[in-house]
Amino acid sequence: MSTILVTGGAGFIGSHVAEELLRRGHRVVALDDLSGGFIDNLVDGIKFVKGSILDKELIEELFLREKFDYVYHLAAYAAEGLSHFIRHYNYMNNLIGSMNLINAAINASVKLFVFTSSIAVYGSSPELPMTEETVTRPEDPYGVAKLAVEFDLKAAHEMFGLDYVIFRPHNVYGERQNIGDKYRNVVGIFMNQILQGIPMTIFGDGSQTRAFSYIGDAAPIMADAICTPNARNQIINIGADQPYSVRDLAYAVARAMGVSPNIAYLPARNEVVNAYSSHAKMAQIFGKRPSTSLEAGLERMADWVYRHGARASSKFESIEVLKNFPRAWLPERSVDIST
Repeated sequence: MSTILVTGGAGFIGSHVAEELLRRGHRVVALDDLSGGFIDNLVDGIKFVKGSILDKELIEELFLREKFDYVYHLAAYAAEGLSHFIRHYNYMNNLIGSMNLINAAINASVKLFVFTSSIAVYGSSPELPMTEETVTRPEDPYGVAKLAVEFDLKAAHEMFGLDYVIFRPHNVYGERQNIGDKYRNVVGIFMNQILQGIPMTIFGDGSQTRAFSYIGDAAPIMADAICTPNARNQIINIGADQPYSVRDLAYAVARAMGVSPNIAYLPARNEVVNAYSSHAKMAQIFGKRPSTSLEAGLERMADWVYRHGARASSKFESIEVLKNFPRAWLPERSVDIST
């Protein structure tokens, strides 16, 4: 039995990965500051530690006490569009916090560091679907931070022998998602708007495309990384293959929630128009896995949403940059954001 740290372990993806690791017989410690996670996301048997990856003393003490064999680093604030306007917050949480963990992992001789990067590292690409060899040109601070951590892990491997696996997931949705966060995770945003009886809001005409990935497909593969030798020191796209327009997604969400589609179109914002990736490498390394259709995944999430309701968003004191801030995100002078 190995001892494994999962940062962001009470969050959406983190809690599912932690549960999968526990199911495989490992001892799992979930570290989370509960800024975006919830204790009730954790199943029995997972040890919970409340704390931030920015707390160097806590990280060092935790690694010394628990003697981790493996680290899964999922703690992040994954809001691509919003990251333009919270640059300091973005880099502190998504980059500096990651460095604290990598330092601790090196000093503790951790066997493998599993990192969740993002499809955001690619930016806009004429190559679709994007492969792991596609040139990375991130267009937002979130993608820049994720790519910087990828480079640092490669450097840490070359200098210190720290093995790693980098996953680049995209548009993951499903049970336990914080649908109260209005700045990220479009499926959750749509479902929360339906619960409130207000229109689903789409920036632009809704023709932008994404491949929406069900958490029940992604989490088991991520959990298998520590026992898959061919995954070591590799970058791996993970997610669904079939792209959909955001407009088509809105209609699919409405069907899953059992309501008629009600859509409000907002002025377009600065975002990548088409973003979806190839998963041939993932299949080669982990074997062909079953894939949940968008309709089936949305139905499962809708059932969970109706049983659990919306999550309340915590407050962020202020946006750091107000220039060009989307009006739809600024309904009043005092701005609240989910963290």
